[in-house]
Amino acid sequence: MTSETRSARPATRLPGPAAAAIGGSVLLTITIGLLGPSAMVPALGGPAWLPPFSLDARPDPRLVVGLAAAAILLGGLGTLAALAATRAEVRPGARAEVPPRPSPEARPSPEARPSPETRRETATGASDALREGAAAARVLVLLGCVVAAVLAFLPPSGSGDHLNYAAYGRMVVLGVNPYTHGATDLPGDPIADAVEEPWREEPSVYGPVATAAQAMASWIGGDSLKLTLFVLALVNSAAFVATGLLIDRFTRDDPARRLRGALLWTANPLLLYQLVAGMHADTLAIACMVAALLARARPAVSGLLLGLGVAVKVNAGLVALGPAWELRRRPGRLALMAGVALAVVVAGYALAGADAVSPVTRTSKSVSHASFWKLVQGWLQAVVGEGSAYRAEIQIGSLVVLVVVAWSLFRLAGRLCGALSAEVVAVVLVSAYVFATPYVLPWYDGMAFGVLALVAATALDGFLVAHLLVLSLAYLPARVVGQPEDLEWLRTVVRPQVVPWALLALTAALVWWAWRAAGRVRTPRASAAPPP
Repeated sequence: MTSETRSARPATRLPGPAAAAIGGSVLLTITIGLLGPSAMVPALGGPAWLPPFSLDARPDPRLVVGLAAAAILLGGLGTLAALAATRAEVRPGARAEVPPRPSPEARPSPEARPSPETRRETATGASDALREGAAAARVLVLLGCVVAAVLAFLPPSGSGDHLNYAAYGRMVVLGVNPYTHGATDLPGDPIADAVEEPWREEPSVYGPVATAAQAMASWIGGDSLKLTLFVLALVNSAAFVATGLLIDRFTRDDPARRLRGALLWTANPLLLYQLVAGMHADTLAIACMVAALLARARPAVSGLLLGLGVAVKVNAGLVALGPAWELRRRPGRLALMAGVALAVVVAGYALAGADAVSPVTRTSKSVSHASFWKLVQGWLQAVVGEGSAYRAEIQIGSLVVLVVVAWSLFRLAGRLCGALSAEVVAVVLVSAYVFATPYVLPWYDGMAFGVLALVAATALDGFLVAHLLVLSLAYLPARVVGQPEDLEWLRTVVRPQVVPWALLALTAALVWWAWRAAGRVRTPRASAAPPP
């Protein structure tokens, strides 16, 4: 999360088991799409020669759900192991300290100083390690980009959200408002009829930029669901790759951070599974916000990108608070950045109409089945009464939890590095949001990973990987259609009963770790001696 003082050089290559687990996870994710329509992959119809391509093998539901479970477990555990191996040993007092000037008596004698040969060997070893780390990072980034490109040519898997995207774009092309109508309002339409239950009546909850991308894909795809989704998949994969390349460029001067950045984003098997194979609109918002953070030296450009990101998904606006904090003492630049961002958002929603706002406010009050707030809702209904969903009380409670998590992380970050950068503020706020919000889905974690790759390593890396791993298992798959009855326990037991407790435990552990780690940070004492 912050700058670190390291007492050991970080590893610059992956351990074999971790690399094998990550590679196996990615291959399983590709296999699920390649097999074609299944319990994990909605059928798209259309001619076989048109992308996305598949073998149309129609595999058994238990097989593909098992493959997905294996992909998630291998990907999560492999990523955790790889991140642990690439982290340096960090001592509790992480602020860089200037050592006192040694006295003449304490200085080594000429005989005790290392010989020129020893110094050359040490320099050569360090140079080799740097080259090795840079090479490992380049390989991971390249492989991640290739996998993202391959997945764009395979049918999306894991949920049916992409079918809604195609339908919303179709509505725009046909002159129907996607913010007031659902797929049921286009009976007999070849695109809208593909939308699955229980989302057929739901209007769009995405911002005007996301809707514009969906409309563009529909205009190109016409009556072809496959071609429409292929265009969306190309846009989605391009956004994922662009984000990975930005992160790689930002971290290129430090091989260890560069390798970690590739593990957190481009070669992260859980993100490839959720954001790329799942083809979720969050990817476009993340690309805009990461680019905005890295472009903040030019406030107008940063503001433009921030506005575009918010106009994809409103909750991306949390990232904008990072640059705003950093520029708080430079009001002119802050006003320029905020003004451009606001102008983009207002213009986008003005074009989309006022109806684009109401679905967002409605979904903000929802509680997802895997959230630990579903447990709280059940407790309130059992103790107080079942006459209410207690949404207002849950919203207040989630804000309290968000403040507690954010405060704990800010306390740690402040003690580690003093001044907080835009990236650190964004990481803290987005991480607190995904741990505290009542409505959370696996792909929502993508934003946290995008900004996390821009800051230094802490145990927060592991907490976020574990959070995404648990959520991914909860929505295995995030579909209702085509699921066998003997796997219903995944939806009725694992999702609403097991996962909420796991997420509650993770949230409590995160706060405990942050508070305890901040308490162990030692602030260097000011010397009473006069300066030399």
